[in-house]
Amino acid sequence: MPSIPWAEPLLRGEGTAQRRAIAKAITLLESTRADHRAQADDLLTALLPYTGRAFRLGISGVPGVGKSTFIEALGLFLIGRGHRVAVLTIDPSSTVSGGSILGDKTRMEHLSVHERAYIRPSPSSGTLGGVAEKTREAMLVCEAAGYDVVIVETVGVGQSETAVAGMTDMFVLLQLPNAGDELQAIKKGVMEIADLVVINKADIDPDAATRAQAQITSSLRLLGMHGNAGHSLHDESQWRPRAMQLSALRNEGVDRFWEKVEHFRTLQTANGRLETRRQKQALAWMWERIETGLKQAFRAHPAVRGQLPDMVQAVSEGRIAASTAARQLLASASVST
Repeated sequence: MPSIPWAEPLLRGEGTAQRRAIAKAITLLESTRADHRAQADDLLTALLPYTGRAFRLGISGVPGVGKSTFIEALGLFLIGRGHRVAVLTIDPSSTVSGGSILGDKTRMEHLSVHERAYIRPSPSSGTLGGVAEKTREAMLVCEAAGYDVVIVETVGVGQSETAVAGMTDMFVLLQLPNAGDELQAIKKGVMEIADLVVINKADIDPDAATRAQAQITSSLRLLGMHGNAGHSLHDESQWRPRAMQLSALRNEGVDRFWEKVEHFRTLQTANGRLETRRQKQALAWMWERIETGLKQAFRAHPAVRGQLPDMVQAVSEGRIAASTAARQLLASASVST
C-alpha cells in the first residue's frame, strides 16, 4: 500500500500497531471529505484480496434482550478456541453531537480489552435499520487484518432492522422468553429472514423459555411451508431456521449455539448458498452506493439548489403537490446536464 504507508501494519502488524491502523482505516472510511473518500477507495482496493475469509455473523434483537452480554460470552468462547473476533456495534446516534453513545463497548468490558478481539462502535447516524453506512467497508478492514469471525450488532429498534441480514452470512435474532412478541416479530418481517432465533435469559423463567421456543419453532415451520425454498423442510442439504435457548449471563448454551453456526456454515458452503448470498450482497451494496451518490449529486446540482428552498416551502404550505415538485426538480436537473 505505497499510497497509504500508515496502513501497512493493518495487514502485517500485530498488537497495538495493527489496532491503531484498523482504527485509522475505519475512521478514513467514515469520513465524508472527497479527498478522504478517494483515499478510502484506494485502501479498499488494496485490501480486497485479503478479505472474504471470515464468517460474518449478524446479531439483532430488541433493547434489553442481552445482545452485548451474549456477544461478549460468544467472543470469549471463540477466542478460547483460537479465533480472532471483531465486533462492529451500531450504536444509536446522540441527538446532541450526532456521535456514537458507545454503550456496547463499555458493557463488553472483558472482550474489549482482549488482544485477540477488536470492538468498534459506530453511530447509526439515522441510517435505515440502524446499520451504519460504512459497516460493510469496516467488515472488509477487519477481515484483511486477520479477524476470522466478524460480528455485526445492530441497534435492535424499528421494523427496518433486517438490514443487517443484507451484509452478513448468518442472521441471528435474539428474543426474550416472556416478552409475548414471538408472533408479532413475524409481522415485522424479522422472523422471516432469521437463520436462527435464540431465546436468551432462559434461566430467568425456564417454562416461559420452553413455551417461547415451541411457539417460534412452530412459526418458523409455518413460514417454511409458504414457498420459501431456503426454508425447505425436507431437503437435508439445506439449512432450516430453528430456535434454541441459552443464558449468556451464565454462559450456558454458548457452545451449542456455535455448533449450530458451524453446521449452518458447512451446509451453506456445500450447497453454494453462502457464495450466492455474498454475491447478491455485493451487488446490492453497489446499487445502494450508486443510489446514495445520485441523491447527493442531485442535491448538489446548481439548478436544484436554486429551486429547492422555494419548492420545500411550497410543498410544506400545500401550494404544490409533493409529486409535482419532485418531477419539476428532476426535470431541472436533467435539462441542465
